[in-house]
Amino acid sequence: MGGRVSYQVFARKYRPRTFADVLGQDHVVRTLRNAIAQNRLAHAYLFVGPRGTGKTSTARIFAKALNCPGGPSVDFNPDDPLCIEIAEGRSLDVLEIDGASNNGVEQVRELREKVVYAPTHSRYKIFYIDEVHMLSNAAFNALLKTLEEPPPHVKFIFATTEANKILPTIISRCQRFDLRRISDPVIANHLLHIARLEGIELNQKAAYAIAKGADGGMRDAQSMLDQLVAFCGDKIVEEDVLGMFGFTPQEAVSGLAYHMLARDTVGALRFVHDQSEAGKDLGRLLADLIQHYRTLLVHQADPEAATENLSPEMAADVTQQAGMGTTEQMLRIVDGLAEVDARMRWASNKRLHFELGVIQGVQSLAEVSLSEVIDAIDKAGGGEEGAAAALLARRTAAPVYAPRAASGPEPAAPAPRPAPVLQAEASAPVQAPVAPAVVVKEAEPAPIRPAEPALFERPAASPAPPPAPAVDTSKLWAAIQPQVQQQRPLLAHWVQTGTQTGFARGVVTVGFPTTEAHSRDSLSREVTRKYLSDLLSEEAGQAVRLELVIDNSLQAAPEPEFFLGLQEPPSSPAPAKAPEPERKPAQPEAPDTSASDAFYNDELIQKAMEIFKAKLVAAP
Repeated sequence: MGGRVSYQVFARKYRPRTFADVLGQDHVVRTLRNAIAQNRLAHAYLFVGPRGTGKTSTARIFAKALNCPGGPSVDFNPDDPLCIEIAEGRSLDVLEIDGASNNGVEQVRELREKVVYAPTHSRYKIFYIDEVHMLSNAAFNALLKTLEEPPPHVKFIFATTEANKILPTIISRCQRFDLRRISDPVIANHLLHIARLEGIELNQKAAYAIAKGADGGMRDAQSMLDQLVAFCGDKIVEEDVLGMFGFTPQEAVSGLAYHMLARDTVGALRFVHDQSEAGKDLGRLLADLIQHYRTLLVHQADPEAATENLSPEMAADVTQQAGMGTTEQMLRIVDGLAEVDARMRWASNKRLHFELGVIQGVQSLAEVSLSEVIDAIDKAGGGEEGAAAALLARRTAAPVYAPRAASGPEPAAPAPRPAPVLQAEASAPVQAPVAPAVVVKEAEPAPIRPAEPALFERPAASPAPPPAPAVDTSKLWAAIQPQVQQQRPLLAHWVQTGTQTGFARGVVTVGFPTTEAHSRDSLSREVTRKYLSDLLSEEAGQAVRLELVIDNSLQAAPEPEFFLGLQEPPSSPAPAKAPEPERKPAQPEAPDTSASDAFYNDELIQKAMEIFKAKLVAAP
């Protein structure tokens, strides 16, 4: 028993030994290799990245390349005794310091004393400080001067997971390298490689499940594989991974998303209950659910990118679910789930918050956003019948159009279309809940009425089309103003401030004075512009495009003068008095003096004139 070699975990046994062994950090490896090959070595390096991404391993490999025999060299021998000492952390010239336990000023002063000594049998004396963000501000300040101008034989390498806690004066003196999270395929393939070397039968789906649970950390993935070998033996399948670590399979997460998108609240809650009873990690399940909705959003923008790393079955599910909701609905669900995730981190009853988030997500699918309401109103105003009713039917999932289909054939009389509809509604009171919606939608789109006589009137009505080309195209804007006043009174004032300045090549140009820029901007909204363009097109008998411009040559309508009913306002007689200009000032004074001075000087009269910007005008 005494000669038995102790077991070495996978994370240590398969630690990278050369630059070629570092996985997922090609940008860092390439820069370091080029710096060594070109002899452009800095005096301080800072490695930043999540746990298990290779910061310490990369630092040791870099130290080997600097201090290897005949170095610095990129292609060093990792089995050289000097390189083995560095890898095992017992080299006298490569000092590894734990920043968490050596974070005081005294430790930094000891380090400064060691800096002045030359290396024993290597080219450089390298100081590697792990978790450097744990140093105190006093320790950082004590290290500052030495870090800025170290001796030529000294190199500093720092590693941290939280670069934001390091003083900017320290970061500015280092070359910073950000190590990324390693992708799931890279981790899975490396785990399969380790399994082959160890004689373990590792299922490919199990390898991907481990990689997904490792969250980009190779060390975590290797530790999980080590644990699974102890639990399962030489054969590992996906079910073992899911059961061991409480993960939920991707197909199950997709099923939960389907229940929500299908508005099956009962099914979604039952799924959450089953997962909770099975001991699954609800926090991890929520993160997987958010990631799944992210995949659906990506699929709506780029289907190929969303299904690139998915199995054929999962790709089919994603394609189906991406069409079950709009992008706006998906975003609302993700926002709600993100808020639940923030609450669950500190909540003792995680299942309660998860269930509330699922219910809110289902209810958000029935909500109608402002943009959808505007689009529906615009479609109804533009002549597309039933647009708002279709929006209501889609949101409430109610058979809105079923009763209308039965009442459709009733109006058999040759009278105009609105009359039969009202008659049908009066004769069928049972359909009262649906009829009001139909009446509103059919009464509003006035533009479609000119097309109806062509369907119901006698051949004598065929001369109706000729008047369309005879329309005066120079007065189209004025022609639609009565319809705007009737259908959308809120737009009428803005429309009246504009003046048609031209019509050419199907474009109606409407100018606004500089003082009416607000009216022009209000009418330039996409929905409003389309509504006005449809009215103009109907009036002109052809497709018309509307262009709204600010015209400096136009002047705003003069502000009306308010007369208080004392005297009639002055009119054309003013020019008649032109031959006697010298007597004109004396004549208006007579009416003013004849009137009561108390009236003109009354406080209420003065206040009214100030508020309404009015003035008293005497008649000639």
